[in-house]
Amino acid sequence: MAPTRKAANARASKAAEQAAPDGVEAPFQKGLIPAPTPVSFLDAHGERVTPVTDDYVAPDDDDVLECYRRMVIGRRFDAQATALTKQGRLAVYPSSRGQEACQVGSVLRIREDDWFFPTYRDSVALVSRGIDPVEVLTLLRGDAHCGYDPAATHTAAQCTPLATQLLHAAGVAYGEQRQGRDRVALAFIGDGATSEGDFHEALNFAAVFKAPVVFVVQNNGWAISVPLEKQTAAPSLAYKGIGYGVVCEQVDGNDALAVLAVVGKAVDWARSGKGPVLIELHTYRMEAHTNADDQTRYRTSDEVESWKQKDPVERLATYLRSVGRLDDDLDAQYAQEAEDFAADLRDRMNEDAQPQVTSMFAHVYDGPTAQLVEQRDMVFEEIEAERETLPASGKDA
Repeated sequence: MAPTRKAANARASKAAEQAAPDGVEAPFQKGLIPAPTPVSFLDAHGERVTPVTDDYVAPDDDDVLECYRRMVIGRRFDAQATALTKQGRLAVYPSSRGQEACQVGSVLRIREDDWFFPTYRDSVALVSRGIDPVEVLTLLRGDAHCGYDPAATHTAAQCTPLATQLLHAAGVAYGEQRQGRDRVALAFIGDGATSEGDFHEALNFAAVFKAPVVFVVQNNGWAISVPLEKQTAAPSLAYKGIGYGVVCEQVDGNDALAVLAVVGKAVDWARSGKGPVLIELHTYRMEAHTNADDQTRYRTSDEVESWKQKDPVERLATYLRSVGRLDDDLDAQYAQEAEDFAADLRDRMNEDAQPQVTSMFAHVYDGPTAQLVEQRDMVFEEIEAERETLPASGKDA
């Protein structure tokens, strides 16, 4: 560990010790203060390094290998979804390329019966959680507000409004706690959304009621075209938890080992009743904000190229090869699995959806209001009137 890093860590730990109340168990870094530099187990080239803090245990290589497999599949899925957008099969697609370690590593640390609250950019996380990729893309194709069943999958609909899902996550986590179930909620958010009031309200509520929720900020450097320095003057976004009494940490989000280690500990912490955790994952969005964005207007190609050198997939592959867990044959097997996954997705997405008109009225309220019934009946009358004008063959279509 570099001397400057040791000194910085010592200063942070000392300050945290002084800040921690007597009798309160000190989490992670002592007190609430995050590590002075992002926690990492791998350098940019995939070689093992000593973490800045000894609060975390490196994950088992079996878990790391499974994480890599899902990251390979996730990246291929992302590329296929991008291609489908260019072909007109999707209305819009926010790419996750470059953020695979954040998304896959995080969801691997929650159980099937835990709750997950994604943003619009977290399609790779949803696929890694085991949700049908066609159902994942239903929203982005415009066929329905959500293609999968949130109750059955314990996964909320992808959220486009910024930060609103954090309040939902805190409320669901608290509700599960009140009912005596040891379920945790994992909620994703982007760096730009930390400027929204819902973010602060959710942290405060979760802290006061010790809701078992883990908030994960994927700090990819850009809120569309707004750089991080115009979002906050804080040393890092992780520090935003301190004022609310929330345990917080910052992590190298392109290091899958670090993500697995820190998120895993955070989930265990929340599940044991000790309260919420805020984690900032430092990463980078390799592609444009969406297919409608011109990234050349606000960031340079040199910046993008510099982050390509920190690619999370290649970085993890290098590590796994160095410890003898990955070779050419196994890597080729994973690549073929990813290709098969993409081919199946492509074939099924080429089938035109058959949305039902009634579906637009089915999920507005728990029970239809009088006004909604009136609107529904009006639409049905217009459809029936249109059918009456068609030839006999058209009425049967």
